[in-house]
Amino acid sequence: MNPAEREARFMRSVLAASDDCIKVIDLDGKLSFMSEGGQRVMEVSDFNAIAGCPWPDFWQGEGNIDAKHAIAEAKAGRSYRFQGAANTAAGNPRYWDVKVSPIVGSDGQPESILSVSRDITELKVAEERQVLLAQELKHRMKNTIAMIQAIAGQTLRGDDISLAAREAFNDRLRVLADAQDLLMPSAWARGPIRGVVERAVAPHGLDRFDIVGPPRDISSKCAVALALALHEMATNSVKYGALRADGRVRVEWSADGEFRFTWAEAGGPKVQEPTRKGFGSRMIERVLVSYCRGTGSVEYKPEGLVFKLVAPLGALDDES
Repeated sequence: MNPAEREARFMRSVLAASDDCIKVIDLDGKLSFMSEGGQRVMEVSDFNAIAGCPWPDFWQGEGNIDAKHAIAEAKAGRSYRFQGAANTAAGNPRYWDVKVSPIVGSDGQPESILSVSRDITELKVAEERQVLLAQELKHRMKNTIAMIQAIAGQTLRGDDISLAAREAFNDRLRVLADAQDLLMPSAWARGPIRGVVERAVAPHGLDRFDIVGPPRDISSKCAVALALALHEMATNSVKYGALRADGRVRVEWSADGEFRFTWAEAGGPKVQEPTRKGFGSRMIERVLVSYCRGTGSVEYKPEGLVFKLVAPLGALDDES
């Protein structure tokens, strides 16, 4: 066996062993080749029966649009990747991760198209199951919060409990529920910092805040702790700080090497350090700083309160 035959045999063995569906598509989008392994995972018993068929027709819904776009990109000399649903030749539903690339000729121009599809059906089913479980968790959490509110409403009805105390308690439950809603799209795993900040301070008017920082997701426990801490700082600012008057609050964070978060008030009445620590201070020290495994500091500057948190980036992703 000469070297060329040996190499060709080796390549056939590789293609047959691979569970990826490897295809060659002509520039008109028609299927011209499918690897042996690809025929196996696509449950194709006779490739000649589908050879020459328009490749995008195999895809459903958004996948069909993506497949057509992928061909256009490959003809322009660019690669494209997408995920979509396509049944096997036997009619069994599958979900695929697809990479489409141009096959370039000697003149440097695309002469055909390579498509490599990997079956990710089990992963997709697991993701959908996780979303359903998260939705059920959200439903149960909301029911639990509603029950807590009802119990608290009965417990705090006495004349010795002030209206302000009852409202503060309900506000804290609302922030907790809002943080849960924010985490829902990511199946309770992570949430965006900006979303956490905006939801927590929105009741006080977003136009009073300068919110600056790069996109960054944080763990669910850090998101909830940050939301509650921001609510306490905003409430305190309405009572004593910048939000009481015509001041503003700058909320800023950076994630370069370490996580730095700052709440800085300006333009309000002169700030004085309180003689005792309230719930908000304890929330920041015991929950937010602890959950983020960082260090926190509060400065009562004449121009306004400044809170700073410094934490390792890894702590923002840790759910333990």
